[in-house]
Amino acid sequence: MNQILASMAHAFPGRVRILQVLETLAIGTIGGVLFLLMGLPGGLISGAMITVGIAVMMGRPLSVPPILTQAVLVLLGISLGSLMSRQLLRHVSAYPLTIALLAIATFFTTFGASFYLQRVHGWDKTSAFLAASPGALSQITILAIEKGADVSGIAVVQTLRVIALTAALPLLLALTGMTSASAPTLTMSVASPLGLAGLIGASVSTALLLRMAKFPASWMFGAMIGSSVLHGAGLIDGGLPPLLRGMALIGIGTLIGSRFARMKSKILLGHIHAALGAFAIAIGISAVFVAVIALTTNVRLADILVAYAPGAMDAMLALALTLHIDPIFVGAHHLSRFVFVTIATPGIVHLFGRAQEDVDD
Repeated sequence: MNQILASMAHAFPGRVRILQVLETLAIGTIGGVLFLLMGLPGGLISGAMITVGIAVMMGRPLSVPPILTQAVLVLLGISLGSLMSRQLLRHVSAYPLTIALLAIATFFTTFGASFYLQRVHGWDKTSAFLAASPGALSQITILAIEKGADVSGIAVVQTLRVIALTAALPLLLALTGMTSASAPTLTMSVASPLGLAGLIGASVSTALLLRMAKFPASWMFGAMIGSSVLHGAGLIDGGLPPLLRGMALIGIGTLIGSRFARMKSKILLGHIHAALGAFAIAIGISAVFVAVIALTTNVRLADILVAYAPGAMDAMLALALTLHIDPIFVGAHHLSRFVFVTIATPGIVHLFGRAQEDVDD
């Protein structure tokens, strides 16, 4: 089949390219919807990511073109920025201690897991820092490509951490009985047509400005800033329609899964031990901070566990909604860490990864 596609590519390169993209989107959509119907937390992202990744590993020539990648990142940035409501801003300011400790925990988990990857598995500094950075996977992946880091290794470490967390946290909370049906819920209304037009226009404009300034992960971060400013100022109420949000989640999962296009199965198996070790280091350090907060504050342990889990924000918010965890508390902390990681990671890589790059040069 691949030989047939290869021969067709010479005669009809555009048509074959379109078919590959449609196949990629179809596989991602099927996987995301299947995982969602199975009731798995973060199913749209993880389902699309896993199914596309498996298809790629089996030899399917799957890919996502740049224009779709940019559209997905903008939609996801808008969705994330839509969480920046006045209510959420008030809650962020209400948790100065736990959010400050989260920033410190993020710093220690990043450097701890990075040190492990460098010393035990011989990773270069740039790849180790990017792989160890908790959350913001899409930005990390884009930054890794820009810096010429080990994208496949980073993807394995980051992906395994997200999958492990989304699988283990519900089981842990259910077995310990720490979930509660009385926790508040975070609702997301849909903006008016005029509001959607303004939201998309402001988000795309901000993303383009950051792109011109060559800011890392400019499409998502710019869209998030534009959306956050409008929502935080109360100029727009509501976010994207559920269908568009779902498309964005499936799209980011598909995009991440397609990063395995050049990865052989031996590469995946070769990074398993590094991924498990880095995950254990991150969980161990996070557990120390969770214990400190649980012993010194009145915050529920279940809320702290999900808020401090070093996973993707979308997956953790999905867990919060599914397991009756306080989504405002979780959203405030993961949004804070998302901003912290997005802003701090390029600087960390520049300061600490540069030495290795200079040696390599």
